[in-house]
Amino acid sequence: MRSLFLAAAMAFVSMATPINAAAYSEVVSPGGGETTSQLPPLFQDEMERAQEFVHAMMEQGVVVPIPKDPGGGYTHEQHKRNYRAIHQGGQLYAITGDEKYRVYVRDMLLAYAELYPTLGDHPAKANQNVGRLFWQVLNDAMWLVHAVQGYREIRDTLSDAERALIDGKVFRPAVKFLSVESQRTFDRIHNHATWATAGVGMTGYLLGDQDMVDRALLGSDKSGDTGFLRQSELLFSPDGYYTEGPYYQRFALLPFVVFANDIERNEPERRIFEHRDGILQKAITTTIQLTYGGYFFPFNDAIRDKSLNTAELYEGVAIAYGVTQDPGLLSIAKWQDRTVLNENGLALSSDLAAGKAEPFDFKSMLLTDGPDGDQGAVAIFRYGAGPRHTALVAKNSSQGMGHGHFDKLSWQLYDNGHEIVRDYGAARFLNIEAKEGGRYLPENESWAKQTIAHNALVVNEMSHFGGDAKYAEKFAPTQLYFSSEADLQVSTATIGSAYEGVTMTRTIAMLEVVGLAKPVVIDVLRADSDDASQFDLPLHYSGHIMETGFEVARNVAGRPVLGTDHGYQHVWIDGTSIPQAENAYMTWILDGRFYTYRFVPQENAQVILGESGANDPAFNLRREPLVIQRVTDANSAAFVSALETHGLYDGATEQTIDSRSLIASLQHVETGKYDLVIVEAKGGEKTVLAISYDSDPNKQHTVDVKGQSVSWSGYAGRITLGNEGN
Repeated sequence: MRSLFLAAAMAFVSMATPINAAAYSEVVSPGGGETTSQLPPLFQDEMERAQEFVHAMMEQGVVVPIPKDPGGGYTHEQHKRNYRAIHQGGQLYAITGDEKYRVYVRDMLLAYAELYPTLGDHPAKANQNVGRLFWQVLNDAMWLVHAVQGYREIRDTLSDAERALIDGKVFRPAVKFLSVESQRTFDRIHNHATWATAGVGMTGYLLGDQDMVDRALLGSDKSGDTGFLRQSELLFSPDGYYTEGPYYQRFALLPFVVFANDIERNEPERRIFEHRDGILQKAITTTIQLTYGGYFFPFNDAIRDKSLNTAELYEGVAIAYGVTQDPGLLSIAKWQDRTVLNENGLALSSDLAAGKAEPFDFKSMLLTDGPDGDQGAVAIFRYGAGPRHTALVAKNSSQGMGHGHFDKLSWQLYDNGHEIVRDYGAARFLNIEAKEGGRYLPENESWAKQTIAHNALVVNEMSHFGGDAKYAEKFAPTQLYFSSEADLQVSTATIGSAYEGVTMTRTIAMLEVVGLAKPVVIDVLRADSDDASQFDLPLHYSGHIMETGFEVARNVAGRPVLGTDHGYQHVWIDGTSIPQAENAYMTWILDGRFYTYRFVPQENAQVILGESGANDPAFNLRREPLVIQRVTDANSAAFVSALETHGLYDGATEQTIDSRSLIASLQHVETGKYDLVIVEAKGGEKTVLAISYDSDPNKQHTVDVKGQSVSWSGYAGRITLGNEGN
């Protein structure tokens, strides 16, 4: 047992200040010893988890196979396990000083020194930039980022010959491959380049090679037009929102933060965590804000089961806590029940054990998109607290590069721990070899990216921008308004480039309604077209239909398909209807709670009930329901809808409360340039959402509604009416 390490660790439990890198390095400098339960519990658990993994790897011996398989295949997964073992083995040696970890990491790297010089293009290369150890260069960069951290912990213990062999046969060739032979990837403004520059820069610091560091920070030509610093300036908005969306923000975060931590350790004078007004700190907290129940909002090419329980966020939360001392981050670490085996993880674990955690401040907020914050935004509204609170998300952001979806002005709703209004995310089974080797499936292009797969307006059965991602990248919505007042939270955005000659403006609001226990989501979408068009507004929902107010002509013998292209070929039609004002609603149930979707019918309108999964011979798509409001042969459309949460069903006690909607009517009044949405509760109370579309916050607006004067100031207002207007 190493008394210095234990004494320091025990001291940290009661200290108010975090351990810094220099102090940690002194505390855990190799000298032999064994772990103890006297360490902070979270850190101790992480050590035991790492030991279990590394010991299992050690029992197998050093296994470094010739690369052969794509993602999910044996050689792919083995090389992933190897870089984890190198990383964690090095950390365990740094903490315990146990020689067996040092020897294992050394032997593994010596085996790579034999293999790496023999490698050419990976045999499973596809449409990605080809790697050496893996099928794409991205994974080679991930290998380097992890392996160099493990190597750092043992390099000074090696003989000159061993060090020269590993430096010259593994790390220098890997750097050359990433930064010279794969220059096209290395100099991109993209998450693949983030991983590559991080690996190259961290290797440069370890080997004392300033040329590597400069290339990593400033790009291959060292001009600063590309490279790690430029990526931090162009990939994040001023609010810390990553242009590809939360899923890829989570993925890109690890190389950003671990390389930044290395920069801070080696060149503190750069003040990297203060760069661009602390953009990397913002990126970490923004990533957490982009979650519900710990799971990321599934924008763009997102794998829906990714949560804060991921290696990138274990590292990010620990580093952010080391920089900011935000006690809310301790509660995130507690939820994760994980940390990292370095000085940041130890400090975080110590303060968590000392009871310093406070709830993380999940809040309503507007996150601008684009490096200058002028490429749209994401609006997040929250109501209530705890893991089952309500969250409404309006996605008015830019395309999101190659991983972006054609879903301008889309939205989602979370409630009671579930996603109620859904986003499909990606059509992909990550690292499952049977599904296209774990790659994105063909249906990712034909369905998941298409507009009809989202809660966004489709014109003439064609996706936004004609489904052209490069063209779409040139345009973004304009965020017109955002407010997060307690009784009325509102977001409005507009776009006129998704279709030629068509302008779409959408207001999404969370409105407190008199007579109802929970706020109602109000959706007002206006579309104007130069030509007569067909407008389809889908809503993808989670749950089982309880009833529809309108009669449905059901397709029970066989289901026709909605269309032939732009995702329409993947939708079965379950039934259609032409609802009237008094019956334009449907109710579904999910996990004991009822949801009623109510809308104001328009001329030439019908409702289509459908389900995804048509024309899917390989069973690649999830079967999920949707409802579509369709308006045909019109130059304009005004879709006004409300989503109400109500009631309770408890199967165990056979108790049902308020299974039917508590709203009596939904009305839309258009007066000049104003839109007014009137929600009438069954008790007779009326609550109005009034929209002026005028950005002057002090301007007064007055409208006569059925003999009653309705007044408000600014862009939008909430007004309650008496019963005399009936």
